[in-house]
Amino acid sequence: MSQQKTTSFPKERINILFLENISDAAIRLFKQNGYVNVRKITGALGEQELMRELKDVHLLGIRSKTRISKKVLAAAPKLQAIGCFCIGVNQVDLQAATEAGVVVFNAPYSNTRSVAELVIGAAIMLIRRIPDKNKAAHEGIWMKEARGSFELRGKTMGIIGYGNIGSQVSVLAEALGMKVLFHDIETRLPLGNAEAAKNLKDLVSRADVISLHVPETELTKNLINRSVLKSTKQGAIVINYARGEVVDLDALATALVQESIGGAAIDVYPFEPEKNGESFECPLQGLPNVLLTPHIGGSTQEAQENIGADVSMKLFQYLERGITAGSHSVPALSLPPVENAHRILHIHKNVPGVLTAINAALSGNHINIVGQYLTTNSLIGYVVLDVDKRLSQKAMGLLKEVKHTIKVRVLY
Repeated sequence: MSQQKTTSFPKERINILFLENISDAAIRLFKQNGYVNVRKITGALGEQELMRELKDVHLLGIRSKTRISKKVLAAAPKLQAIGCFCIGVNQVDLQAATEAGVVVFNAPYSNTRSVAELVIGAAIMLIRRIPDKNKAAHEGIWMKEARGSFELRGKTMGIIGYGNIGSQVSVLAEALGMKVLFHDIETRLPLGNAEAAKNLKDLVSRADVISLHVPETELTKNLINRSVLKSTKQGAIVINYARGEVVDLDALATALVQESIGGAAIDVYPFEPEKNGESFECPLQGLPNVLLTPHIGGSTQEAQENIGADVSMKLFQYLERGITAGSHSVPALSLPPVENAHRILHIHKNVPGVLTAINAALSGNHINIVGQYLTTNSLIGYVVLDVDKRLSQKAMGLLKEVKHTIKVRVLY
């Protein structure tokens, strides 16, 4: 809950919009703290709809389907922060958000367990060839056989990307008696008995199950391609619950048809439908021992509740206290409230002389600065000023006139 009972802004005039059926945990936090204008929309919105809806919105909550472009940000002059209620932030133009002084938060850890559990579940289903047996049973065919079915115990789990999710998969896999290999472009401390592979091809040549947990970047696009698939261990299983561009699905389909790959579980795709019920096509449809799921790796009730609580608290703390810890745009600051002072937030272009201009404007008008904090990134600077209560409105006016100012806001 807020440590500051009152704010300088009327809470009934703050507009908050949540899209894509975000957990009610997010709404509860704001309503319990006096914010009455909180709207929730079930689906995502297109660019033109967003531009209309965001005209007077101060806080926005989205998931992975809503795209925040530079054009959308330009149409949202009052927007202070965006909460991405998911792991990634690639749906937001981060450079445009940074230039506009809009804080962008996400929940990088809240659904890691949900994804990790599903990876292990998919590995068990595929190594036992359950998709094929399930399909046969639905078609009235009895397929009781052990041929091609194995235990996970004693097999090797190859994890590509040993971050928050990859490391949890590592722990669960080892608990089931698997050997764990991992590959990451950064140096990572192994958990348990996990070992770092020499390189990607070394990992895929030795792993019985290959699980991907990497972000979508230029380096990871089609990371699993025809060349890599030719190096994989015969009959290996490929699981992608990371990002849609990471696996070349056409190449994977060919490998499955040729039976050099023993099975696959795919949850993310280069192109995904915007809404439930829309048509969906994938090169892996109809192939044997394949699990296709509609981007539900982190979609559990527990994960959505955790994400709702996590991201909404970050939005709330920025709105009421100026805390930017966890932001992907505005530099991170985390400060306690200061009594007998008004707090002003100043976001500006990161060019020489701005802090000097701020101090000169305030000292030249005999405004006492109780506390001052500055942090920067390559594009912008973020200054938090605690000033004498009696002169805060005057300070606010002076700060708006400082050259290279992007946003100024009084918290309390």
